[in-house]
Formats: sequence, C-alpha cells, structure tokens
Amino acid sequence: MELGLRGKVAAVTGGSEGIGRATVLRLVEEGVKVAICARRAEVLNAFAAEIKKAGGDVLPVLADAAKEGDMERFIAETVRHYGRVDIVVNNAGGTGQDPFAKVTDEAWQHDLTIKLFAHIRTARAAIPHMKKQGGGRIISLNMVGAKQPDAGTFPTTISRAAGLAFTKALSKELAPDNILVNAVAVGKIKSMQQERRAARTGISVDEHYAKVGKTIPLGRMGESAEVANVIAFLASDAASYVTGVCINVDGGLSGTL
Repeated sequence: MELGLRGKVAAVTGGSEGIGRATVLRLVEEGVKVAICARRAEVLNAFAAEIKKAGGDVLPVLADAAKEGDMERFIAETVRHYGRVDIVVNNAGGTGQDPFAKVTDEAWQHDLTIKLFAHIRTARAAIPHMKKQGGGRIISLNMVGAKQPDAGTFPTTISRAAGLAFTKALSKELAPDNILVNAVAVGKIKSMQQERRAARTGISVDEHYAKVGKTIPLGRMGESAEVANVIAFLASDAASYVTGVCINVDGGLSGTL
C-alpha cells in the first residue's frame, strides 16, 4: 500500500534504538527523509551510517530530551538541513515505575521533563513550520498504563496521562491548520529494557518473552516494527481524517479502548 510519504521530512526523537529505530527504518522504507536525535553519539552515528549505506537520507543530531533547548535545536537543525518538517515523532522516554513512596521530587521532575515537556518543546518548535507548509503530523509514543494506571507505576503513568491530555487538546487547537496530533499507546514490546529484566530474574530472554507473552491475549509480546507500522500509518495520507486519538498497540492487553 502506498502511504504517500515519499519526500516528506520526519524528526524522530530517541531514534537510535528500540521503537524509535524501527520507526526510522519504516519511514525510510517509505522514502521519508529522517532526522534522528539521541544522547549517545556512537550509537546514533552508527545507525545513521547504516541508513546511508542502504540509500536512505538521514540527519543525525546529538541531543537530549531532558535538556532545555535541545529539542528546539533538533527541530531547527532539521529545518535548516531539509528546509521543512512534516512529521514529528516524540519517542524519547523510559518506563521507570516504582511505588509512590519511593519516587523523589527529582524523579518526578525528570519523568515529566522527558515525557511531557520534551513533547511540548518539539511541538512548539515544529508548529510554525507546519502551519507555513499547510499541515503536518505530530505523533507521540505513550503507554496503555496511561489509560489504566496500576499501583506501583509512578511516575510514568502520571506523566504519560498528561501526554494524552496534551495530545487531545493540541489536536483540537491545530485541526484548522491541518496539523494532525495523535498518540500510540504500547503494551509489552520486546526491548533492551525487557532483556535487562530477564537478566535480573536470572532467566533467558526467550523464557522471559514466553512468560510475559502468556499474560497477553494474543499470546506473545509485540515487536518494535509492529509499533512502527502504526506510526507510519498515522504519518501518512491514509490517516488524513484521524486526529486526537491514541491507538493501543498491545496485543489486546489493555482493558480500555
């Protein structure tokens, strides 16, 4: 299916590993020019070199979503290099979860910075360019726990819930400018974080994935590429009448729509 993305420009935060990496690869496959930012220069530049070798058009930018000014600089460098920005994918973030009593003010602030303020900053920087172009897409990674928070999931489910409110409110404000704002809520996705959990419990990665998979209606954990497919859809012409929604990519795990 032709998604109509060829020649578009995307800026993907946290784009060197996991879902971010899979999203970049999916967009490049569709002919998108992609700017990616990450904190680790070695990993970022190695991934960029891989894309270029395969014939993709990529701009690596060393930037940290937790640092004030870095997200604005990332968008500015994207526009300076490519002349525009059509798609912003807010992917940077983590999944740290603890009981409420264990979470310090510093942990709260850091979580809100990378999962809410970083999204605010990329949007604020990209929106003027998108308005001049006649439209754009802002897509933010989220988690199903934001809709259905559980005990011991502080601070991440709270920060992510704020992200959902931001997505809905911004979608209504930007609809007249043809800027579509959506989110993707992930469930249990295979990742380095999951592999580290397996190591902590002393079992193999395959055993861990099989064990977690039994708790999911589809009977398995998700792949990063499956999340990337949904992001590519939301970025595309195929989703031209979709805004202000959060799509669950969770194998049926969540109890909410």
